[in-house]
Amino acid sequence: MRIPLSWLREYAQVPADATAEDVMAELVKVGLEEEDVHRPADELSGPIVVGQVLSMEPEPQKNGKTINWCTVRVVPEGAEQTLTGDGIDPSGVQGIVCGAHNFTVGDKVVVTLPGAVLPGDFRISPRKTYGHVSAGMIASVRELGIGDDHDGILVLSRLGLDPEIGTDAMDLLGLYDEAAEINVTPDRGYVFSIRGAAREYAHATGTKFTDPAAAVVVPEADGKGYGVRLEDQAPIYGKAGCDRFVARTVRGVDPTRPTPPWMSSRLRLAGMRSISLIVDISNYVMLELGQPLHFYDLDKLSGDIVVRRATPGETLKTLDEKVRTLDPEDLLITDDSGAIGIAGVMGGAETEVSDATQNVLIEAAHFEEVSIGRSRRRHRLPSEASKRFERGVDWNIADIAAQRAVDLLAELAGGTVDASVTDVGTAPEAKAIDLPADFASKLIGYDFSEDQITGTLTDLGAAVAKTAGGYSVTPPSWRPDLETREDLTEEIIRLVGYENIPSTLPTAPPGRGLTRIQQQRRRLQQALAASGLTEVLSYPFVTEEDNNTFGTPDAGTSPAAVKLANPLSAEFGYLRTSVLPGLFEVAKRNLSRGFRDLALFESGSVFLPGEQLGTASIPPLGVRPSEEVLDSLYEGVPDQPLHIGVLFTGHESQPGAGFTPRAWDWADAVDTARLMGDVLGVELVVSQGEHQAFHPGRTAKLSLRSGETVGYAGELHPKLLAARDMPARTVALELDADALFDAAPEVIVARAISSFPATTQDVALVVEASIPAETVLETLREGAGELLEDIALFDVYSGKGIEEGHKSLAFALRFRAPDRTLTADEASESRAAAVALAAERFGAVQR
Repeated sequence: MRIPLSWLREYAQVPADATAEDVMAELVKVGLEEEDVHRPADELSGPIVVGQVLSMEPEPQKNGKTINWCTVRVVPEGAEQTLTGDGIDPSGVQGIVCGAHNFTVGDKVVVTLPGAVLPGDFRISPRKTYGHVSAGMIASVRELGIGDDHDGILVLSRLGLDPEIGTDAMDLLGLYDEAAEINVTPDRGYVFSIRGAAREYAHATGTKFTDPAAAVVVPEADGKGYGVRLEDQAPIYGKAGCDRFVARTVRGVDPTRPTPPWMSSRLRLAGMRSISLIVDISNYVMLELGQPLHFYDLDKLSGDIVVRRATPGETLKTLDEKVRTLDPEDLLITDDSGAIGIAGVMGGAETEVSDATQNVLIEAAHFEEVSIGRSRRRHRLPSEASKRFERGVDWNIADIAAQRAVDLLAELAGGTVDASVTDVGTAPEAKAIDLPADFASKLIGYDFSEDQITGTLTDLGAAVAKTAGGYSVTPPSWRPDLETREDLTEEIIRLVGYENIPSTLPTAPPGRGLTRIQQQRRRLQQALAASGLTEVLSYPFVTEEDNNTFGTPDAGTSPAAVKLANPLSAEFGYLRTSVLPGLFEVAKRNLSRGFRDLALFESGSVFLPGEQLGTASIPPLGVRPSEEVLDSLYEGVPDQPLHIGVLFTGHESQPGAGFTPRAWDWADAVDTARLMGDVLGVELVVSQGEHQAFHPGRTAKLSLRSGETVGYAGELHPKLLAARDMPARTVALELDADALFDAAPEVIVARAISSFPATTQDVALVVEASIPAETVLETLREGAGELLEDIALFDVYSGKGIEEGHKSLAFALRFRAPDRTLTADEASESRAAAVALAAERFGAVQR
């Protein structure tokens, strides 16, 4: 909401020297957010004055264009020219070339003299053009930045103005005014008006508020005005679609009269374009009082106005010239010809006012909020009217707004007002709210006095009555958002001042800290970050294809997934079953911006629904559900284990002189998985695996000693990388962190360091090519016994000297005893036992 300061000063005591920033600083105190400042004078400067055309000589040009060589007086005849500078004629008469033709000798116009600056940093200076030196410019509204019309020069007499020559045109056109723009929260729609903003400014400053509605004198409704029937009393959304409709008639208006500069400048500062006098009056009243109006060409109406719901298949051509198919939920304004408007959203083209309109019917109605909001979204018709109606409009302001519009049409458009007034509908029942005397103090933690409670609520416009236990508060008609005692408490502290709430830090209870799971999670994240990986955060919303690809290792199967009822995007309509899709999107975004070497990780929940998803019914509010009901609710909540995903692409470091960095490969993903296991004290078993998202021959399955699979690591599938425009040889890893936490010991005991020397021996075994190396390694570990301290695969060979269909696996074994120095015979005996077990199980032959 943009608030012109000159308009605000009519109803609030704003200091004469206050700026828009000062006004916003006060409004912030009462919970309104500051947005921007609008000052037309920031883009205009220098001498911009009223001039009178003394002569104009048309001069045809070779290019077919005709220009006017004009002389314009910018100083009253006989007065001294006080302006000086290059191009300023001391006589007060300027020679100016002008290409427009919509003015004549004697017209008073706006002249920008040399030294002036117009919007877009357009600087005015004497320049030679068309054989003359043009010392200034006769301006249009577009050149002044006050409108879009570029049909010709701004002629002041056509605005009903006859200012003295030399008058400051910026002051005349209201260009020194400024506006403060604030953000209005959805529950405070009354601030979408100068009336509401002035009231809030008065609350913030403790000064007097003058209600503009109080100055409007409204005659009694006599029931003899234009016929109106309300035929939507069935409450679709809990209320009737329209519960009040005021109609007034003004005849003999002149729609071609210009909008006064004071009105057009305020509308412009408020963010609205000046269109025509009749439309501008409608918008002006809406901005002033917060009540949207609609004007009909009375002569285009046929029969009584009827407010009803649409019938199936009914259509309407709206003011934007589009024919819209209406929904049975749409609330309509109709006459005998059919629909003439979507209530509170947009009127119909058939009854639109125009330059030929002579008689006007004014509509000021009160519509149900939800109905208007749904029609606005259904037809994608955002408007200033619907923005106010769907937030709630003051029921009691309709007749006042209609009268204000009537008065302006009579004053500015020369209309004659019909004495008869139509005002149909039933006032909503005022609902009092019981507010216990100590409720606000207990809820806020601040001891409010009785004067503070009653004073703030009274200033708010509420009716406050003392009761035995507290107060009975009836909110004002312009605050439909006040429904509970909590709402009243929020208003009390808002007006008393949030800064008065004491700031007291609670004392932390002793003996508490991070839980075991929190410690483990932090340990994992710190270890990954310390290893050079960057933590990222992605959205948990994915496509169905993402879940099918990453959520299950088997191609052609679809994992159970949670489908969103109202997704932000139809494409990303599911909750993730894997964290890798989000890492993909983050990597692609960074790659598109030139970051080629990436090592990323993310920890986050995945969503794995069971047999039951959700519940058939939701327990009522206000009562704590029983344990059985809670158990039923929790059974419908999907399992949400913590997963950690890692993605590598590019190289492990930047290239340098004489140094070629190593590209990330599958081994890095496996090593990162082992690091995560080591940090938690969990031994991960790495074996050959298969997963549809990973390379068929470069995939490791990660398991616990119990045999439970907890993740996969390796190089991603080349087809997947090509389809998603990712670099080849991108590698990834995903682990079920919750499974690791469950398997981790309560206390990680460090292995004792032996002071005795180790004995190392190597062994190369030939086995069938289909036998995984990890399986042979585990067999050697088992056969070697307790003296084996470490074993590692260091070579795999197949080729010359090895039987076809076989491979040679070379292992390094390290033996050590905790209490003595091992002999070579003891180490060889353990090695032989290991080889014997491998031979027994796999037919391994020592090479």
